[in-house]
Amino acid sequence: MCGIVGLLLANESDNVNQMLFDGLTVLQHRGQDAAGIVTSERGRLHLRKDNGLVKDVFRTHHMIELRGNVGLGHVRYPTAGSSSCAEAQPLYTNYPYGICLAHNGNLTNTEELGKHVQGSLQRHVNTDSDSEILLNIFAEHMTHQAHKNGESGKDPDMINTVFAAIEGVMSRCEGGYAGVYLINGVGLVGFRDPHGIRPLVFGSRDSSLGSNKKDHVFSSESVAIDTLGFNLIRDVKAGEAIFIDMKSGECHTRMCHKNPMSAPCIFEYVYFARPDSIMDGVSVYESRLTMGSKLADKIKKKFPKHDIDVVIPIPDTSRTSALQAAYTLGRPFREGFIKNRYIARTFIMPGQETRKKSVRLKLNTIKSEFADDSVVRGTTAREIVQMARDAGALKVYFTSAAPPIRYPNIYGIDIPTREELVAYNRDEEEIAKQIGSDWIIYQDLEDLEDSISSNSAPGHQLTKFDTSCFSGTYVTGQTIGDGYFTRLHELRNDTAQSSRRGEETPGKKRKHEADTPATPSHNGCESMSNDKRASEDDGHEGCEALNNQANEAVA
Repeated sequence: MCGIVGLLLANESDNVNQMLFDGLTVLQHRGQDAAGIVTSERGRLHLRKDNGLVKDVFRTHHMIELRGNVGLGHVRYPTAGSSSCAEAQPLYTNYPYGICLAHNGNLTNTEELGKHVQGSLQRHVNTDSDSEILLNIFAEHMTHQAHKNGESGKDPDMINTVFAAIEGVMSRCEGGYAGVYLINGVGLVGFRDPHGIRPLVFGSRDSSLGSNKKDHVFSSESVAIDTLGFNLIRDVKAGEAIFIDMKSGECHTRMCHKNPMSAPCIFEYVYFARPDSIMDGVSVYESRLTMGSKLADKIKKKFPKHDIDVVIPIPDTSRTSALQAAYTLGRPFREGFIKNRYIARTFIMPGQETRKKSVRLKLNTIKSEFADDSVVRGTTAREIVQMARDAGALKVYFTSAAPPIRYPNIYGIDIPTREELVAYNRDEEEIAKQIGSDWIIYQDLEDLEDSISSNSAPGHQLTKFDTSCFSGTYVTGQTIGDGYFTRLHELRNDTAQSSRRGEETPGKKRKHEADTPATPSHNGCESMSNDKRASEDDGHEGCEALNNQANEAVA
């Protein structure tokens, strides 16, 4: 899961840097691992990216250098590859035109595509990121189509070239993905996979040149469009691409897959998206209210003589559902946990020990008081139950607005391998015992789906979702137990992730340990800047200069 923003302003004298910064800030909940911005200033690209939060990655001198009226922004949390700064986005390749990519999601046939890109196409791939594969596949199709359409000696038909290239991407790339390509001197292209698993919305506003010219924006969530003062037009459809021409300012749309079938990720509505966002025509806030009502109805049916005294949310995502659940149950809603807003989401944090240590840093109890949105590994739930008991609660009932998570997610959400899931091979009674609660109750999948579809916009009813982490059914055809999931386990389990981060296993030394000190590497990012002026505040160099780079996605 990542957050992306793409902006094109009609006035070449305007700059997108501050708007990209603001857009990424309101999408920070979608990833706290790394952030990046690339801008285009009359054909010259400027890039700044690094590990860290948006407010830490971009300093004043970086913002000054990020000039231009077109740009992309990205916040990341890693699900494929590693946490290396080299894999921070946007990514870039200089041929053809100079293309940059901001991508959200995960490709499920990366291994096959990697062999094709490096073998048949002989394009260099510099990282383990599937995003770099997605960039190179598009670049190769752009090259092929440009040559094909320009054989007559005339300039290529850029509109058809772009859409044909996206068609090529969708015919080869499997999985859940949404993204925006910046084609230098050409325009922006927003696209969404044939199942519409990962979200992408589109908006516009009158430009500073007047109402006859429009500024355009793409974003993972509508909240960024609202914040930037744009009008939300609609979601990019499953299998669709939208091309904004930099020269004419015109917007072109085309369906780029023969058989699109919308099945957005249901976990976005439960957990990831901000409540003030609208996704595929559904208010996230309204859907969570309905989740709370349905969950309360199930509690009353299963425990008609329950002795619940108070309903307390686990901040922040579950607050909306818990509020409505309390109302339906006729019990008071109270804030029993206070969240430290400067701690990253424990679900996103790498490593079991890191997650355990962070729970009590993240939450503290109000001792005089005592519903979560989901229970993944059980780490947070176990700590929360114990904290409630420590605060004086005689009984702790744990409820989840989502069904039990029993299967890994393969479309860009770091839901781990099955063995690390608290619900794996356990029923509700066993799960309650595992986390230490008196009982636990989960939302039914049918009720969860209805909570969202019942809030669909008129004429745009959502009937199908990606529910793979709950049901084990994958809309792209994978089957639990096949070779893909074996490889996934090898990459995603906590031991493997700790090894990639260089963390020590007790009794073992790191492989790279040596008697001589390692050469400094600028926190994992090699500097490509031609501007060697030192930063006045952190000693880092300026934005990366992209114009002299080789034909590859650069770190």
